[in-house]
Formats: sequence, C-alpha cells, structure tokens
Amino acid sequence: MAKSIVQEFTKGLWKEVPPFRLVLGLCPTLGVSTTVENGLGMGMATGFVLVASNILISLLRNIIPSKVRIACYIIVIATFVIVVELLMKAFTYPLYLSLGVFIPLIVVNCILLGRAEAFAAKNPLMPSIADGLGIGIGYTLSLVAISAIRNILGSGELTVWKGIVVHQIFGPSYQPFEFMVQAPGAFICLGLMLCLMNLMGKK
Repeated sequence: MAKSIVQEFTKGLWKEVPPFRLVLGLCPTLGVSTTVENGLGMGMATGFVLVASNILISLLRNIIPSKVRIACYIIVIATFVIVVELLMKAFTYPLYLSLGVFIPLIVVNCILLGRAEAFAAKNPLMPSIADGLGIGIGYTLSLVAISAIRNILGSGELTVWKGIVVHQIFGPSYQPFEFMVQAPGAFICLGLMLCLMNLMGKK
C-alpha cells in the first residue's frame, strides 16, 4: 500500500507531469509564465484545488450517480476555485491581480477534470491525495521552470519574487531576446522543453 502511494505521488513529478507528458493545462502555462512569481502562484493555486477536489471526489465516488458525474466534478472543482480566489484576494491581492482571469479559469483546466475522472473517482482516499499532490507539485515545478527560462532569456535577469531580482546572469553585454516574454516566446519555450522531455524520456 505504501509503495503504491509513493508511486502515485512520484509519477506526477516526471512520468505524468502535466504540461510535458500529459500535454494538459497549456493555456495557463503559456499565459502566466512571464515571471517566476506568477508561475509559482498559479501552480500552488491549481495544486490546492487539485488535492482538495481529489479528496472530496474520492470520498463521494460511490455516491455520485454516473450519469451526472461530470457535472458533479465541475461543481466540486468550482467550489474550491472560489475558495482559492477569495483567499488570494484577502492575502495576496497583487498576485491575484497579476494572474487575472486565469484564477477563475482553473475550473475548466483539463488537468483537474482529468484527474477527477481518471483517478479520484476510481480510487480510495490516500492514493487520490498522493495523485493530487504529485500532479500539483509537478505542474508547479513546470510553470516555475518555464517562467524562469522565459524571464532569463527575455530580460537577462531572474525575478524570483517582488524585490528579489538576480541581475546580469549573462553579463552586461547580453542582449535579451525580448520576444521570449511575449506570446511567441511562450510557444517556443514550451516546444523546446517538450522536445527535451521527450528525448530524455526515450533515453
């Protein structure tokens, strides 16, 4: 049992990491990955909703009628998204403004509905918690990695958090690729990282 729970947790860190292996959740991945702060905030918000919804759906899996299961999953997910939205408004309002519409759009994130349908609805509580944690952490790390690469290449410096900036990573003569912090740069960065992950996976 313990081995199974560890496997369910670790698969989300590499084998099924959402943007690169499952190719899910790409809209917020591309939209918010301009700074590490945004990537970390979005990843943690999505991870919280994922774990909480997995827990509730797993507990209710034998009660929810199969004919209305998708609607029920969406209601559960939407409930926790509202909780996250209210918490961010109360405690991290600047981050909430920075992420904008992508917070309420967590409701339609394919990762959450996919994990609810494919895993939480078919498995007991502890494996569902491990699955949610693993996928949530993997997604957060993916967002942070993409954000860091875009930030470094696009500006020549890494903004870790507000006021915490690592300057001149490539030296004063570096000419930043400014398009990397724009929409085309997000697609290029994601494509290159997808390619790298696939190559590493084959090896």
